[in-house]
This record gives sequence, structure tokens and C-alpha cells, in this order.
Amino acid sequence: MQVTETLAEGLKREFRVVVPATDLDAKVNERLVEIKDKVRINGFRPGKVPVAHLRRLYGKSAMAEVIDAAVREATASIVADHGLKLAMEPKITLPTAENEVTELIAGKADLAYSVAMEILPKIELADFKSIELEKLVAEVTDAEVAKALDRIAEQNRPFVARSAGGTALTGDKVTVSFTGTIDGAPFEGGSGEDIAVVIGSASFIPGFEEQLIGIAAGESRTITSTFPATYPSKMVAGKEAVFEVTAKSVEAPGVVAAGDELAKSLGMESLQVLEDALKDRLTREHAMATRQKVKRALLDALDERHKFELPPTLVEEEFDNVWRTVLGDLEGQGRSFADEGTTEEAARAEYRRIAERRVRLGLVIAEIGANNDIKVTDEEMSRALVERTRQFPGQEQQIWDYYRKTPAAAASLRAPIYEEKVVDFLLELVKVTEKKVSLEELTREDEEETKVPA
Repeated sequence: MQVTETLAEGLKREFRVVVPATDLDAKVNERLVEIKDKVRINGFRPGKVPVAHLRRLYGKSAMAEVIDAAVREATASIVADHGLKLAMEPKITLPTAENEVTELIAGKADLAYSVAMEILPKIELADFKSIELEKLVAEVTDAEVAKALDRIAEQNRPFVARSAGGTALTGDKVTVSFTGTIDGAPFEGGSGEDIAVVIGSASFIPGFEEQLIGIAAGESRTITSTFPATYPSKMVAGKEAVFEVTAKSVEAPGVVAAGDELAKSLGMESLQVLEDALKDRLTREHAMATRQKVKRALLDALDERHKFELPPTLVEEEFDNVWRTVLGDLEGQGRSFADEGTTEEAARAEYRRIAERRVRLGLVIAEIGANNDIKVTDEEMSRALVERTRQFPGQEQQIWDYYRKTPAAAASLRAPIYEEKVVDFLLELVKVTEKKVSLEELTREDEEETKVPA
């Protein structure tokens, strides 16, 4: 086998590989000898079939197997001999001309092809102990617990039927059935039975709830309302709809008290137990927000300290993924780049920068993990898989099998676990200073965070 490097430019490498026909023919003979004792051919005793006869029957398929094996072995040899770390799978370009393929399969021509590779850059890791981070921490206040308690009380507010003939006011719950049309034609999702509407809750499209004011149980009326231009369904977004509505019942809001009775209705022993549970939940939420902030600061520090050439194809793939999400979101919302205060060209440049950052940080995190023997255990993967299956009730076995049998899907579960373990490792090395802040400051989104699609 002869290997010639034809390109060494940046992170791109290309090689020309030639495997002599004699080498291929020898491998085919070895393969035919292997199968001689396994095949059963009429007129021949087991193991007594002449190799020449086997070549006539199986020569082409054996040569195809030999070529495939030769390409894999040559690629592995190139990677090992040159000490390369691949950024992605090599691109193999085999002969395609019919006469070349015919000669090759017949064993009359050398196997000559090219291999294009994109390699990982050499990454010089920074001194992590020099990184200083500020960790924002917000304590859970009594006022925050009280606010959460009020929300729960409001969500569980009782409603009492109004007296016969009583009409609906703002704050009342009206149970309705309705049929909607656009330009005289019914539309998907435009009808409903026994739908509870709390007037003033803004849970329906603009104008719908307000037109229920004054309606009585058993009364029907026509309501005209316009779907917002940003409505998720493009089929109805921005369009005027006419609804024929009948009120089944009208109920006035009752008195709600955030006391032991409310707690017991939620399965808690007392108001104090409910408040303690709320505080625990809020504490966890604060901790998650703190973690996200300090992790973001850490990633920013890593991004600032590591500058190296990026594998272009990895960047393109990441950009394509981000860009598809951006375009899909805009289309779903019925918005344009102009509505976002930018142009497509400027947006492309901004999201390409985001894609480059993601690739850079991904490579740095992988390098840190590899250098420090950080691994995701089978137990951690199993826990993650169990959590994922719980998101699909009734399909647990199918989801389990899919992730077990699909390497790319399993990798999508492993990657975030791996990243969090590397972050934990780094947070033990960097200097972290806690700073107490308000909940508002802790949960405030940075401008950069709002740009990055999830």
C-alpha cells in the first residue's frame, strides 16, 4: 500500500492511497479459502470446491468485502502513523467511472482513491487557577414564599354558581361551548365543549373573554376576535374569527384563604408544612439559577482564554443547526429579521459567532475531560435514560430500546452529563467569590443568553 499526503492546509489533510491489485487478489484468495469449508455447492463434497470455481461464483462479492476492509485499514493506519485526532469521519472518494469500477472488481486494476480528513487543533489549556468568578446568590425571602403561596391559593380559588339569570363579570368563570369559523369555514382547534374561561385571565385570544361579560347561563352569542400575528399556528395567525358561543354555567369567584384548609386540600398536613415545601422548591430554583450564572461566567472565561483554529466543517454543521432553529422560530411566530431589529446578513454573522463559540467550548471541554480522565459512568447513563423514558408515558420500552441501539441518541444524553462533570471539576479549581444579590438580579437574563437558541 502506498500513501501520499497531497494536502496539509490548516486542519485539512488529504491523502492519495494506492493498494496494488496483487495485494487485493491475495486477500480475495484468503477470503475464498475461508468460505470454502462453509459453502455447499451441488456436485462438490464439503471443503472440496476448487478456489477457481469459488472465484467465479463469489469473486465479485469477495472483492467488494476486501476493498471495504482495505479502505478501513488504510484509514486507521494513516490516522495512527500521522498521530491525527479526527474532528469527524474521513471523506473517502473511490473510483466512480464504470470502466474503472469494472476493472477494480475484476482484480485487474489497483485500488486508487483519496481520503480527506479534518483534524482537531492542538489545544493549549489555560491555567484554570487564575480564573476568578463571581457567584451570585439570592436567599429565599418570606415575601417570596408568601407570593408563591398566594399564587397557589389563586389557582385553587373556589367558584360558586351565580343565581339564576346572573350575568358574568370580570373575574367570573364561564363554562362555554363554541364553534369558530374563519371566512365562513371551520378551522382546526376552532371548537370546544365545556371549556372553562376565567374572564380577565388573558388565557384566550384578545377580545374573546371581554365579550363574555354580561352573558348568562344558557345564553348564546356571537363573538368576533382576531388571532395575534404571532400566534403559533400560521393558518390562523392574524386572522379574524367568528365564534358561536353558548354559556353552560356562570360562576363567581369565592373566598380563598391561604390557611391550613388550603394546605390540606393539597395533601399537606398544615400551612407550615406547605410553606416549608414552597421554600424548599424556591431554594432549589435559586440554586439552579445560581448554577447557570456561574457556569455561564466560567464558559465565558474559557472562551476568552482559548483561541485556536476551528474545524470548518464542525462550525458549518453547528451553524446550520442554529440557523434552522432561528428560521423555524421566526416562521412559527410570523416575524421577520426586520421585526427583530436586524437584517438577515447581520443575524447570520451573529449566529455564526455563536456557532464558533459552541464548537470552541465543546473542544475545550472535551480536552479538559480527556486530560483529567473524566468519564460518564454506565450508572449515570442509565439514570439519564430512565428520566428520558419518563417523558414518554406508555412508550417507555420503545424509547429505552431506541437510545440503547442508536449511538447518536446515546451521545446526546451523554454530552450534557459530561459537560456538567467537567464544569464541576473546574469549579473546584477556579477562585469563586459569592455575592448576595436580589432575586431580580439573579434571574435577569443577559442579552447574550437571549440570543442563543436552546
